[in-house]
Formats: sequence, structure tokens, C-alpha cells
Amino acid sequence: MAVVRSHRFAGPADLHLHSNHSDGTESPREVVRQAQAHGVRTLALTDHDRTTGWDAAGEEAVSRGLTFLPGMELSAKHEWRSVHVLGYLFDPAHPGLVAETQRIRGDRIGRAERIVRNIGRDYDLHWDDVLAQTTPDATVGRPHIADALVARGIVRDRTEAFDGILHPREGYYEPHYAPDPLTAVRLITDAGGVAIIAHPVTSGRDRMMPIPFIERLIAEGLGGFEIDHRENTESGKRTLRRIAADHDLIVTGSSDYHGSGKPNLPGENTTDERMVARLIERATGSEPRYP
Repeated sequence: MAVVRSHRFAGPADLHLHSNHSDGTESPREVVRQAQAHGVRTLALTDHDRTTGWDAAGEEAVSRGLTFLPGMELSAKHEWRSVHVLGYLFDPAHPGLVAETQRIRGDRIGRAERIVRNIGRDYDLHWDDVLAQTTPDATVGRPHIADALVARGIVRDRTEAFDGILHPREGYYEPHYAPDPLTAVRLITDAGGVAIIAHPVTSGRDRMMPIPFIERLIAEGLGGFEIDHRENTESGKRTLRRIAADHDLIVTGSSDYHGSGKPNLPGENTTDERMVARLIERATGSEPRYP
């Protein structure tokens, strides 16, 4: 008989927030404070490809009477699509996962430098400008380049940067290493975590993966989908809800908060408490932090 782990959390639950340890603009503690200010009572910090914000966010959450779920957003790629796999309650010291995230972060730095060199041929932008927009623990990426473009007065905000200079059609784009989603799901589950595909049905270039491939991910141990997210299309949500129901998967909803880097606000989408309970029960790699 399966052991049911006790749950001392309450909703609303927002399971996708970023700090300045990746591409958010606020410290892990400030992210927790903002989440609470917007009514969130259970939250997960899910910085890209790193777990360095867990301790600070967990301490802040518990001190404020909130429940904290350790998480991460693992970069992956399927064909031309950028696929982000949210991992929850995994072992942060798992050797395979540690090695993969180190490889991803290392390549991101080289890729960011290449992009800046490309942009620097036409605009007054330098690598030091980008470093000035990062913290020592951050994974340097395109959002930091966008912030540097804003700081230099070349664009007004991140949105203009990504719609213009940083868009692949402008010719400055450079690819970066990312594992395929099957590998990402395997790594998270092998580390005792639960793998959830983030914003899986957006419009445009990164639209929904083919259903046969999604079925392969489910067979590999995929835990579910982040369906309630501002970037998901309504038709895509309906399709994934059917798939989730057919396979009894976990369905989450989240804000994808990045501080001032995006308009998303904590708690604008949330996860049902029953789904949070299922996620906690399934995970074996690490524990939630309760007040």
C-alpha cells in the first residue's frame, strides 16, 4: 500500500515563479514577499536550470507562514521548439541532473556572448553591459541582453527587445544546447521529482508538440501539464485537458512571474489543492517546506 504523505499547505498555489538567480528581476526572498502580497499561500521557485535560490526562498516562505515547494525549469528542445520542463521536489544533488544543468548553463553563457557580439556589429552594446544586468548567481541569457539594451536606451523594454533585435528574424540569434524533452523528463524523475511541461500550447513557433511525442513523454514518466498559463491557447488547453484526463495526469496553473521582466503577476493562475497534493505524494527527491 502506498504511503500518503501529510500535507500542511493551503491555496492559492502558484508553482512557477522566477528570481534573479535566473531571468527574474527580484531576489528569491522578494519573490516570496510579492507572492504573499498577491494572496499566494503555496509557491514554488522555478529558476532556469538552477536551484541556488531554494534556501533563501524556503526560509522566507516558512517565516511568513507559507508553504514552499522546491522546483526548477529545465531547458529542453524538441526539433525547433524550445520546451521547458518544470521539475518539482527532486534531489538537487542527483549527479545526472547536476551534470546536465551545468552543461546547459555553461553553453548559455557562450551563446549569450555570441549574440552580444552579433548585436555589437550594429548597435553600441558590449558584454560588460550585459554583466551589469546580472547577479553573481544568475544564469545569463537573452533576458539579460534585453535588459542591457534597455539600459543603453536602444529599446524601451524587454518586450520591444524580444519583438525586435532579439527575434530570430533579425539575424542576431544563436542556438544553444538543450537536451531533448525525453531526457529532461527522465532526469527529473530519476532524481525523485515530478516533471510538468511548462506552457505547452503557446502560439507561434513554439506551439504544441505532436501528440504522439507527448504520448512518449507520458510513457517515460511525465507527470502532467501546466495548462492555466497566460500564453497557452484556448484550443490547446482543451486538447491537453483531454489528454490529462485520459492518462490521469497532474494539471497545474501558474503565473510564470519574473518581477518587472514580464507583466505576469503572482497568483494570476493557480493550481488546485488536490493537484498540489498529488504532486507532493508522487515526489521522493526532496520535501516541501512547511511553516
